[in-house]
Amino acid sequence: MGLHTAYGLSRIINARGPYTPLGVSRSGEAVTTAVAGALAEFFVMDELQEAADRALARFTGAEAGTVVHCTASGITLAVAAAMAGEDPERVAALPDATGMPRAVVLPAGHAVDYGHPIEQAVRLAGALPVQVGTEAGFTVEDLAAGLARPDAACLLLVSSRLVRGAGAELAEAVAVAHRRGVPVVVDGAAQDFRVGELLGSGADLVTVSGQKYLGSPTAGLVVGRSGPVAAVRAQERGIGRAMKASKEAVIGVLAALEERQGLDMAVWRRQQAEKVADFVARAGGLPGVTASCVPDPTGLPFDRACLALDTEVAAMDSAALDKALRAGSPSIWAMPGRRDAEELLFELVPLTPDEIDVILDRLGELLL
Repeated sequence: MGLHTAYGLSRIINARGPYTPLGVSRSGEAVTTAVAGALAEFFVMDELQEAADRALARFTGAEAGTVVHCTASGITLAVAAAMAGEDPERVAALPDATGMPRAVVLPAGHAVDYGHPIEQAVRLAGALPVQVGTEAGFTVEDLAAGLARPDAACLLLVSSRLVRGAGAELAEAVAVAHRRGVPVVVDGAAQDFRVGELLGSGADLVTVSGQKYLGSPTAGLVVGRSGPVAAVRAQERGIGRAMKASKEAVIGVLAALEERQGLDMAVWRRQQAEKVADFVARAGGLPGVTASCVPDPTGLPFDRACLALDTEVAAMDSAALDKALRAGSPSIWAMPGRRDAEELLFELVPLTPDEIDVILDRLGELLL
C-alpha cells in the first residue's frame, strides 16, 4: 500500500516546480537511502555540521557553510548574525535588538512573499526592514541612501522569479553596501545551480534551499565568508535553537551534494531540453494552443513549456484550464504564466515520461 492510499492523500503531478505546498521536490535513491540510515544512528551534531561545512565549501567555492532548518530560517539567522555576531550576550538577547544595528535595507521589489513575507523573516530576528526604491526598480543611489543609516545591519537582496522591477546589478549593489561597511545577505532559495554566481557578487552570505533542485530533505544552506557563517552557527545558542537542522537533514544534504557533483551537467541539460521540446511539439497540436519553450527568468539551466491559449479557439481560458487540471485525479499543478496573459507554464524537471503523458492526455481531454 502506497503512502497516498494509506493516509488518504491526493495523488498529484507537480509541474509547478519545487513548490513548498506540494512537498517541494523528490529525492533520489542515494538521498533516501542515506536519510533512512541516519534515522537509525546517533551522531555528534557538531561533527556532522563540520562535515557539512567542508562539503558546502567544496561544492560552492565559499569559505564556509552550514545547514539550518530551511531557507526562510536561513534569512532570519543571517540577519541575526549581522546584528549579534558571535557575542553570547547579544545572541541570547535576540529578538530584543536593543543597542544593536537593526535596520535591514532591501529594495522594495525584493520584498517578496514566498508563503510569508520576507520582511517577517527579518522581523523574527528583531530587525527592522527598511525598503528603498519602488516596485518599479531601485538605483545605487537608493541603496546608498538607505545604507547611510547609522543602525544599518545588512543589505538583503533576493534572487528569485518573484522579484519585481529593475535594479542595479547584484555585484554593484554589494559594492555599495561594502563601501558603507555593511554586510550583504542574498536570498537565493531556488538558486543552488547558480550559487557560485551569487557568491561571485561578493555577498557575505548566500542562502539556498537543500530541498528544491538538490533534492535533500528540508534544509537551508547558508554559505559565504567564514566569519559570518560562524556567526550564523552561533545563533544556535539563541533563536536558532528553534531553527536547527536535524541529523537526517544534514546527512541528506551531504548525500544530495555528492549526487549533484556526480551529475554530468551537459547530459542533464540535454535531457531536460529534449523533454520540454517533445512536450511543446505534442501540446502545440491542440486547438487554440501555442506552445513554446521559455527560459527560467533567473538563469536556471533549463526551460519550461509555455502554453498560450487563444480563448476564441480553445475550449477554456487559462484560469479554467488550471482549475480543471487540478480537479482531476491525479491532480495536475501547473505554474501561472505572465500577468494578464492567457498562459500556463509546465516545469518538467522532476517528472517521469509516464507523468508527462498523463498531463498531455488530460490536456487533450479538456481542450479537444
